[in-house]
Amino acid sequence: MAKLTALSGVGGKLPAAFLLEVADRRIVFDLGEGPQAGVFPDLKGVGRVDAICLSHAHMDHAGGLHLASLVGDPPVYATETTLQQIPFDVLPVMRRRALPMRDDAVIAGLPVTLGRSGHAPGGIWFHIPLDGGFLYMGDWSAESALLPFDAPPPADCVVTDASYGDRETALAEQAVALAEAAKGGAVLPVPSGGRGPEMVLLLAQRGLAPKACPTIRAEIERLAAEEGDSIAAEHRAGLRAALAGLPTSDSYLTSDIIFAVEANAESGLSAELLAKGEGFRFVFSSHVPAGTPAAALLSEGRAQWLPWNVHPRLSDTLRLADATGARHIIPAFARPEDMPELCRALGRRLVLDRTIVFGQTERLQGTGT
Repeated sequence: MAKLTALSGVGGKLPAAFLLEVADRRIVFDLGEGPQAGVFPDLKGVGRVDAICLSHAHMDHAGGLHLASLVGDPPVYATETTLQQIPFDVLPVMRRRALPMRDDAVIAGLPVTLGRSGHAPGGIWFHIPLDGGFLYMGDWSAESALLPFDAPPPADCVVTDASYGDRETALAEQAVALAEAAKGGAVLPVPSGGRGPEMVLLLAQRGLAPKACPTIRAEIERLAAEEGDSIAAEHRAGLRAALAGLPTSDSYLTSDIIFAVEANAESGLSAELLAKGEGFRFVFSSHVPAGTPAAALLSEGRAQWLPWNVHPRLSDTLRLADATGARHIIPAFARPEDMPELCRALGRRLVLDRTIVFGQTERLQGTGT
């Protein structure tokens, strides 16, 4: 049988960290910080683990890597794109293990199947076909117009991103609303290594002329030039076309549509433009933690918030649950009160406990007891 412990990530918008114990191996999936600054998983008593697997490089999934010494400084497995986003002083070369975007692999001696998650460049899900199957989705989206999503195989136990709770609005509708709101000029703060290239692409395809800060421009250039299957060939062509039309000036006016890091105007160009106080209009689209500049602007009525899906909707999560045939589904990164419809629909499959043992039925049947 296998045992899963939610070190963090169940019961609220918390950093990701899940410990799987299976076949005499101990694997931690993600090790994040936040979204609230300074919030980390509690690793006391966890002991040594055989590997850390990263679904992607965002802070709430990889921002706690400096804590790896508490679990024995194991090797860290992630795609090359994800590893490139992590500083070497946080993760030395000798502990890096590159994974493909999609394929079979071996992690700490365990067979694993990987697939693209549609959430962030380099983002993947992990499937371990032991004790009925375990699936760790990390953050994922089946709606991205840029990043592919691979449907995962069946699994008895699934940890799935439920960040949006019961949200059901489609990304296509949100793109129309955001494009309309941006007309006449707006600063659109986005996270580095995230939705920026996709948003630039979709607004450019709608006939707008967005500008991109150097960080986002570099991400677009990198994705457009990448080989392999991180994105489809037609999307690379679309990015190259959008790139050719991007203004190269670093001068920003209040009449410009500006994509700028970081997501809550806490740093980067978005923070610089906010500090200027020259009438820039801000439209946020990410989760807004308390205490951030974004939270202050929104509470004062000085900014607008519009959604842009990079996580699954209610119907996406339910389709995943049905397609995998899972008997145990752990909806992560959301409070139960923010997903009452999801909890109701999952019924007996819903798991909100921090620890679950699964695969018992298969093991009992196999021994004839």
